[in-house]
Amino acid sequence: MSIISVKNIHKIYNEKTVPVHALQGVDLEIEVGEFTAIVGPSGSGKTTLLNIIGGLDRPNQGQVRLADTGLEDLNDNQLIDFRKNNIGFIFQAYNLIPVLTAQENVEFVMLLQNRPKDEMEKRAVDLLKSVGLEDKLNQRPSQLSGGQQQRVAVARALASKPKFVLADEPTANLDSKSTADLLDIMARLNKEENITFVFSTHDSRVIERARRVVNMIDGKIESDEQQAV
Repeated sequence: MSIISVKNIHKIYNEKTVPVHALQGVDLEIEVGEFTAIVGPSGSGKTTLLNIIGGLDRPNQGQVRLADTGLEDLNDNQLIDFRKNNIGFIFQAYNLIPVLTAQENVEFVMLLQNRPKDEMEKRAVDLLKSVGLEDKLNQRPSQLSGGQQQRVAVARALASKPKFVLADEPTANLDSKSTADLLDIMARLNKEENITFVFSTHDSRVIERARRVVNMIDGKIESDEQQAV
C-alpha cells in the first residue's frame, strides 16, 4: 500500500526572472515500511522533492498524496496541522530549541498537539531511552555532541506518532561512529515498528543501508532500484 504518492511533479524557482526547473515531471510511490534513500548530486532536486513530499513547499504542477490526503486540497493552516500530526522531520542542522532540555525538545511537538502532560512525559522518556539517551534527559543541546543531538531529533520526529519520517541529509554533520549508531537506531525502528523512512542524501553510508535507492539527476528520476542490505 502506498503511503506516499507523487505524480507529475514540477517545481520551478525564479519563474518570472531566470527560471530554474528543480523538478521535471517526477513520479514516485513509497510503500508503508520502506527504508528509502533519494540520492543525487547537489542541484539534482532531491531536497526539493523531499520538501514537497513533506508539505514544506508546494509544486507548480502535479499531485502529492499522503495516505488518503491530497496536499493540493489543503490550505496553509490545514497543511500545518497535517504536517504536525502525520509527518516526522529530521534535518541536517538538528533544529533543536537551545533553551529546552532533550526531554523538553521531544515533548514540544506533543505540546502543539495538546497531549496530556503525563502522556508527553512518558513518551518523551521512552523515546529517548530507545535512542540510548536515558542519561541525557535534562541536558540542553549545547551540552550534547552532534550525534546525541541528532538522536534527540530522531526521538522528536517520532514523538507525534507520524505516519512516516522524512530525513534531509541527517548524517551530514556526523562522524563515522555517530552515523553508524544513528543508522542502526533508525533501521531498528523501521524493522521493529514498521516506521517508513525516506532520506535525502548523498552520504554513501546511508545509501549502503537503504533497501531502495532512488537516483535523481537534473530534476528527474534517473533510476529506482531495490537493494539487499
